[in-house]
This record gives sequence, structure tokens and C-alpha cells, in this order.
Amino acid sequence: MAKKKMPKTNAIRQVEQKKIPYKEYTYEWNEEHLGADHVIEETHANPDQLFKTLVAVGNVTGPIVAVIPGNRELDLKKIAKASGNKKVEMLHLRDLEATTGYIRGGCSP
Repeated sequence: MAKKKMPKTNAIRQVEQKKIPYKEYTYEWNEEHLGADHVIEETHANPDQLFKTLVAVGNVTGPIVAVIPGNRELDLKKIAKASGNKKVEMLHLRDLEATTGYIRGGCSP
């Protein structure tokens, strides 16, 4: 049985437009295994080349998208300063799909 082809994300379209080489990994989405460690284990991806997309909200700017290495944590104080906000907090999970169009574990830059 042939696998269903996934639609391209805007991030993939931009990478292709700039002719940047990339390798696409797919894995089964599972609510209990959403961390980068699970994705690395499932796909055998290079941990130094796996990034995660996190969405935060600034008190001045509103939504902020951060793309960071999969083995790192987002420093909210640093992103607040870099984005011109006094305070930044993570976007509440219930607002993720309405804000980004993506579900938890599948958010793309």
C-alpha cells in the first residue's frame, strides 16, 4: 500500500525555493510522545540537525514563533528581550491550532 503524500508546509516551500538541501522525516504522531527525543529515536535523525518550533505570546507583539534545537529549552526572558516584549509566555495549547493552523507536535515554522 502506498503512503499518502503529505502536503508541503510553507517552511518546505521556502527551503525548496531557496534551493536548500534538506531531508524530510515522517513519524507517527502520538499525544504521549511529542518530545524531540522521541522523534530522534523514531526517525534516526541527527540530533544536531533536529529543530522544534515553539509558539509564545509577547505582551506587546502577540504571537512569536521560535525555532530552536530539539535538545534545548526556550529562554522566555531572552526571547522577550529579542522581540521587544517586557513579558513572554508560551501560547496556551488550546489556542495553538487556531493561532497557527497546526496541532501540537506538528507545528511548522
